[in-house]
Amino acid sequence: MLDAFSRAVVSADASTSVLSGADISSLKGFLAEGNKRLDAVNAIASNASCIVSDAVAGMICENQGLIQAGGNCYPNRRMAACLRDAEIVLRYVTYALLSGDASVLDDRCLNGLKETYAALGVPTTSTVRAVQIMKASSLAHINDSNTEANGGKRFRKMGSPQGDCSALTSEAASYFDRVISALS
Repeated sequence: MLDAFSRAVVSADASTSVLSGADISSLKGFLAEGNKRLDAVNAIASNASCIVSDAVAGMICENQGLIQAGGNCYPNRRMAACLRDAEIVLRYVTYALLSGDASVLDDRCLNGLKETYAALGVPTTSTVRAVQIMKASSLAHINDSNTEANGGKRFRKMGSPQGDCSALTSEAASYFDRVISALS
């Protein structure tokens, strides 16, 4: 499990060189954007239960057979396992976003996930759809683009720092895409 700093050192060690100016510049940028990164992680973590439950509900709305007798979210214990797994995936995405490196996501979450789901008979197409919904919701929270019209009575604006969050949003999207790719 690495972070942005460890990754830079490991890469330099592998090439038997010192950190280059570009590496140091990249790490300075990582530090300069630290508050935005922490706010993005907080935005996801603070809304994790809603993000996960909305994603699983959306997946089920699109495939009602999942909650019918014999479906993969029937009975309640299977639904609970689905919610748990989605929350674990989201948690590891936030870990990767916080560290600026996908190794924790790959090593602790995605390694063998597709094979495990295949052995358990979990439909990966439905799982991929839930991850896509979590991605859309999480990116909206990072960009603080949720609105009162969409949130209703439970609307809460996170108040992320002002400025361009496009690089951070792109990074977060890449972690979700990594999950989708691992399951496909």
